[in-house]
Amino acid sequence: MRRPPPVPATGRERLIGVLVARLPFYYGWVILACVCAAGFSRQGPAVATLSIFVTPMCAEFGWSRTELSAAVSIGGILGALVAPFLGPVLDRSGARALLGFSVLATGLTLILLATTPSLAVFYLLYCIARMNFAAPYDLGIYGSNVTWFVRQRALVTSITTLAQMLGLVAMPLIAQAVIEASGWRSAWTAIGATVLVVGLLPIWLLHVRRPEDLGLRPDGAPAPVRGDGAPGSASATAEHAEPAYSRREALATPAFWLLALFTLLAYPVQAGISLHQAPFYIERGLPTGVAAAAVSVFAGFSAVSGLAFGFWPRRLSVRFALALVAVLLAASSLLMLAAGDRHGAYAASALFGCGIGGLLTMLPIAWAEFFGRLSFGAIRGIALTVQVSAQAAGPMVSALLRDATGSYDASLATFAAMSAAALAAALLARPPAPRLL
Repeated sequence: MRRPPPVPATGRERLIGVLVARLPFYYGWVILACVCAAGFSRQGPAVATLSIFVTPMCAEFGWSRTELSAAVSIGGILGALVAPFLGPVLDRSGARALLGFSVLATGLTLILLATTPSLAVFYLLYCIARMNFAAPYDLGIYGSNVTWFVRQRALVTSITTLAQMLGLVAMPLIAQAVIEASGWRSAWTAIGATVLVVGLLPIWLLHVRRPEDLGLRPDGAPAPVRGDGAPGSASATAEHAEPAYSRREALATPAFWLLALFTLLAYPVQAGISLHQAPFYIERGLPTGVAAAAVSVFAGFSAVSGLAFGFWPRRLSVRFALALVAVLLAASSLLMLAAGDRHGAYAASALFGCGIGGLLTMLPIAWAEFFGRLSFGAIRGIALTVQVSAQAAGPMVSALLRDATGSYDASLATFAAMSAAALAAALLARPPAPRLL
């Protein structure tokens, strides 16, 4: 199987190489810090952040929730269209350009949302930000983790999830505070500025494509030794330590399609509930501050859960972790149906956060554990087409059922059923037979 071609070192990378020689720790941890900053900034156009804007923007413009939710769906569809083309770019060139472009474009478009005069302009700007959220951000963040870490992959992915959930805690609170102080237009400016300040410089200055480009191995492992006592090939040894499927080979396995089915069932629940959490609680008669706090409780428990899932035992198949995620999503959907006061809202959002934290941490690990890192971008690019399409469908399902029935009860019941089906898909998904270089 062909390895990614070598990339000539730039002046920036030569300087980083000098830095690496003096660091007392593995440079992958610097990469992880860059990825965490990008993951925090990613939450600017997250559906949980947008949920804070649903009520004030719909009130000012007279939009229905279906009209506003369509922006999430359109942006997701755009992400689904570009993801298969971006995956091979990630494998060839690394994540720096993908993440740098994503942060810059997302921050600028969110700032420009402050000038929104119409639904068409809102669609144009938010869909760009949402497309970046759905595809380039995801590929760059998880592609970096998979490339720089193998043995410690679950831990670093959980740390990345923690950083993203901290962003998801902060962004709705920033939005709500600024809306209460000076309106929703100022809130979009604040969110966009936060994205740029936190996310751009670390990625642009410090990110490197692969550990092999700096003469390193994944996880910072020492250079291998051949049988004759001479140093071996670092990249070859690292790649022999895990599966090495190409995209075509992965598509021929039942495991790929079962993971895709799990994704198709779980991600409408994630996006459909996330966007409509705050409006749902407000319709139940809870104050807007309680609704915003419930969203932050969800994000906080997502962070804790994501970190906890990072310690999932390696001897226990990742498919059982995905099954637990499905159970948590189903239970939280049903609990949300029964939530009638702030305590019920916080409990339902906390349980939902536990499921989402596990989903964000364990599903990327499942793709990497099943198929390896060599063609992760190409394989993940196809999988993202399913994921972001499912995310695009979730808000529309929720909004259409709400507008048709006058409440969110039907959508929550639908999401509980989809989560139960995802449980079956997870239990059926088994790693394919090892295919090593």
